[in-house]
Amino acid sequence: MPKYFSSSSTLLDTPPPAAQPGPSSASPKIAQIVDTISQLTLLEVSELVTELKTRLNITEIAMPAASAAPAAAPAAAAAEAPAEEKPKEKTMFTVKLEAIDAAQKAKIIREVKAMMPNMNLVEAKKFVESTPQTLKENMPKEEAEKLQKTLQAIGATVTLS
Repeated sequence: MPKYFSSSSTLLDTPPPAAQPGPSSASPKIAQIVDTISQLTLLEVSELVTELKTRLNITEIAMPAASAAPAAAPAAAAAEAPAEEKPKEKTMFTVKLEAIDAAQKAKIIREVKAMMPNMNLVEAKKFVESTPQTLKENMPKEEAEKLQKTLQAIGATVTLS
């Protein structure tokens, strides 16, 4: 015997009473299908959906949040084609400390320690002395460039990638 769930997730032995719809404008064939489907359990509905996707060869696709009007679709597709040819501008960067000026080593160590709050002074010193090292990953372009300028001003060689 199939099990049914109420709207409060309580297990029921009998199907919940069907809501009494108003007069339907659907054909009798459609009305019969709707009646049959409304009596299925959630597991049976899931099986039905899977079977329909298989039999009708329907593939899962992500639906866009907002779609263009049908008349504008060809124009939108034509406008997007040249845009796809351009490489996307990189927005996230990795900041890498390549080399340091030995005379400015203390300043660079203090700056690295300030940037990396989880490091103590000894760890920052070892980090700077073992260049090349990655300082930060996945930084926005503006922050990465600012960090690069700051470190280059005190004698470090920094690259963005």
